[in-house]
Amino acid sequence: MSRSVLVTGGSRGIGLAVARRLSADGNRVAVTYRSGEPPDGLLAVPCDVLDAAAVDEAFTTVEAELGPVEVLVANAGITKDTLLIRMSEGDFTSVIDTNLTGTYRVVKRAARNLMRARSGRVVIISSTAALSGVVGQVNYGSSKAGLIGMARSLAREFAPRGVLVNVVAPGLTDTAMSTALSDTTRDSIVGRIPLGRMATPEEVAATVRFLASEDASYITGAVIPVDGGMGMGH
Repeated sequence: MSRSVLVTGGSRGIGLAVARRLSADGNRVAVTYRSGEPPDGLLAVPCDVLDAAAVDEAFTTVEAELGPVEVLVANAGITKDTLLIRMSEGDFTSVIDTNLTGTYRVVKRAARNLMRARSGRVVIISSTAALSGVVGQVNYGSSKAGLIGMARSLAREFAPRGVLVNVVAPGLTDTAMSTALSDTTRDSIVGRIPLGRMATPEEVAATVRFLASEDASYITGAVIPVDGGMGMGH
C-alpha cells in the first residue's frame, strides 16, 4: 500500500536512510532539508522547523504533490555539545527549539489530516542520550527526553482516532554527528556497547519501517532503543 510519507531532516544520515527504506517499499516519500544538497529521487522541500510558516508551507507543498501526509517521521535535530559550565543560553535554547519545539510544530501540522483520516503513524526520533545521559549533552539530552514525554502524551490523545505515535531511540550511529566526536570519545562509547560497534543508519531505518507498517498496528506510546544493547532495559 503506497502512502504519503514525510521525513523531516531527511537529506542525510538517519533521516535519509529512513526515507530511502520507505520509498523502496513503494511509498510516496518527501523529505525536508535546511542546508546542503537535496537528495536525488525524493521530493525534497526546504524547511526550517524553527519557523512555523515554513513548516506550513512545506506541508502544503507535500500535500499538493503526494497527498495528505499519512506517515510522519520527525527526525530533524541538531547538537551543540559542551559542558554545562561552558554552555551558553543560546546553545541550550537553540537545541531545545529545534529538536523539541520543532517536532511540536511538524506533528501539530500533520495532526489535522491524520485525525480526519482516523489512521496514520507518527514516528519520533529521540536518542539514548535521553535515557542514559551523556556528558556534554545537557541540551541535547533534555530535548530528546522531552520528545519521549511528548510522544506518550500524543499517543494517548491520538489513539481514539486510530493514529499511532512511537519513538525510536538510536544509540551511537555512523553519521556525521558521530564523526564530529573525537576518536577517544567515540572509542569510549563503542567500548560500552555490548555488540561492540556503532549502528548503521539503515539499522535504525529498519525499526522505523516496522513501526510504520501494519505489523505494528497494536503498538503506540513505545520507545524502542536501537543501541546494540547499551541501554539494557531503558
